Amino acid sequence: MTTAGRRIPRVLSIAGTDPTGGAGLQADLKSIAAHDGYGMGVVTALVAQNTHGVRSVHVPDVAFLREQLDAVSDDVTIDAVKIGMLGTAEVVRTVTSWLREHRPPVVVVDPVMVATSGDRLLDEDASRAMVSLFELADLVTPNRAELAVLAALAGGSPSSSVDAALLVARTWDVLVLAKGGHDDGTTSDDVLVSASGVVRTFSAPRIATTNTHGTGCSLSSAITTLAARDGDWELAIGGAKAWLTAALLGADALEVGSGNGPIDHGAVVRAALPEPSWTDRWWDDVAGLLQETIDCAFLVGMRDGTLDSDVFAGYLAQDVHYLRAYERHLALLGSWSTGDEAAFWAAAAQGCADEARDLHHRRLAGTHADDPVHPTCAGYLAHLQEAADSGSAGVLAAAVLPCFRVYAWVGTRMGRAAPEHPFADWIAAYGDPGFADASAAATGWVERSAAAATPAERGAMTRAFRRSTEWELAFFRMPMAAGSAAAAGSSAGAGGGAVPAKATVSR
Repeated sequence: MTTAGRRIPRVLSIAGTDPTGGAGLQADLKSIAAHDGYGMGVVTALVAQNTHGVRSVHVPDVAFLREQLDAVSDDVTIDAVKIGMLGTAEVVRTVTSWLREHRPPVVVVDPVMVATSGDRLLDEDASRAMVSLFELADLVTPNRAELAVLAALAGGSPSSSVDAALLVARTWDVLVLAKGGHDDGTTSDDVLVSASGVVRTFSAPRIATTNTHGTGCSLSSAITTLAARDGDWELAIGGAKAWLTAALLGADALEVGSGNGPIDHGAVVRAALPEPSWTDRWWDDVAGLLQETIDCAFLVGMRDGTLDSDVFAGYLAQDVHYLRAYERHLALLGSWSTGDEAAFWAAAAQGCADEARDLHHRRLAGTHADDPVHPTCAGYLAHLQEAADSGSAGVLAAAVLPCFRVYAWVGTRMGRAAPEHPFADWIAAYGDPGFADASAAATGWVERSAAAATPAERGAMTRAFRRSTEWELAFFRMPMAAGSAAAAGSSAGAGGGAVPAKATVSR
């Protein structure tokens, strides 16, 4: 697979499970995805564990393990394999036999033999069976305790970790990354040793956190993916080490479990590709409504100057009704806010009063001044009142925001009109730079509110914004239907002043 000229490695994890997602197969798949690989998984053992430890382990029949392995290799080209928890000698031999037949270009073995607590996770028979697997590996990634077991299998007991890694590397002609995450000191040092005796240390600041569950699994699967993608072990290890440091830095914020919690596999991805702002996501969500708005007959007629002046006057009459209520809601937001935000909403409320008094009444010039509230206008105002009645400043702010943003956006699409254009003053009002600035400021205040909200309140804000945008479209369609007395009395005229259907809105 390729994307933008870069090949996406297809990486198979052969490992046990962790239902809390911090270690084993689940952690491997997260690590692979975090490094832009396509992850696949074959289960060697079903482990009942959480952040406090392992409760029980169920090892399926090895015949089923082989069926899983064959199902993958019969169909998918595998670029790399990461092997984690195997558990029993029979499982080790089954995986080794399959690997001899289907060895991909990259093979990394994380020898899950000794737990952080010091408990042995493989019996001696299974440990001896690992010897044949090491002969097929490119890289082995033991922690210090596991390294001692491997050195013993190689027939020695060197006093230093580098000497032990060198013995293992030469015995099985494999690269050895001796992990130092459990050591003391201000840095975490992983040492890469080759069979030829080349030694390189990868160092990173030691992160003060107890949330390190699945660190070894995650690091080895990250290395596997990067090695398959980049073709260089040292580059892969350096990149994976930097990623792991960021994942450890973000671990405490996850708040997963009450014991030794997991690392944050997505920390680097989020930093590189931050989520769009809440208000931008809302705006993208209503893109279809916006297109319908700019294409509606009322705005098309205004833009090309063919809109009937009496239809426009009817629209202004309804807008006066709207602005009087909108002014009250903006003032209410001001009373619920403090400092600069309160001043902004208060100024916006005054702007509504000024606009209704000046631009609208000058245009009305006595016509339609006594028009009753149209059902569409009434529906929009009822929606805003519902937002106000929620008692949430965030929900009300989200509900009033489309009146800013939609009108400012329409202004950018309408362009400029010549002085003799029949609606030049109104088109200029849509495109007024001061109003665009006010729209941006309102968006900023709502964005801050959304970021600070609970998910439940943020969801209510999202729906309030979407609903108001639907009402904005209905409001622009309303005057064309209201051009006749019959349509003016209907709240569901075909196409024109139809009230937005609640059936289209998730509640």
